[in-house]
Amino acid sequence: MIQWLMLILPFLTLLFMKSRDVKRYMPSGLLSIVLTTIVHDVGVTLGFWVVHETTFPFNEMMPYFYGTMPIMTMWVLKFTFGNYWRYMITNAVLDTGFVYLLLDFFYPVTGVYGLVGITPLQTLPIALLLAVIIYPYQIWQEKLDASSQRTNFPAKLRPAAAKALPKKDNNSDNEEP
Repeated sequence: MIQWLMLILPFLTLLFMKSRDVKRYMPSGLLSIVLTTIVHDVGVTLGFWVVHETTFPFNEMMPYFYGTMPIMTMWVLKFTFGNYWRYMITNAVLDTGFVYLLLDFFYPVTGVYGLVGITPLQTLPIALLLAVIIYPYQIWQEKLDASSQRTNFPAKLRPAAAKALPKKDNNSDNEEP
């Protein structure tokens, strides 16, 4: 039940975020899912951690990675984007809580998940590396969005779809060339 709540409840918090911000930070949230999935699969393969209890349809994946992780990434970016050091400090605090409270304490006590071949202190730099990757990705997304917003091209340089259609002369329709 707790795993399902970790998947569903974070999405309800998006009701409190402006739709413009959801659209703005969603690509970074999706990137966090991809990166976390890759890191988790590599960790399972290398024997760093073991999943004892899964939630259907997530085979050896924690629902946290698909619910809490991307939404938390979006909220952190919303409140810290534009100040890299505030972003990294916020991520360091949240990742430390994630590693020590969730991965090292809560999940092992409940028998859901366990760190085997890696310590929490070794897991923390991996989590912070993901934050280091996500921030430049968001900067890139901002630049893409800014370049797509420009519409003040001269008339000759506009794409054909943006140009006005030529006016038809009613008399020229009946004449053959």
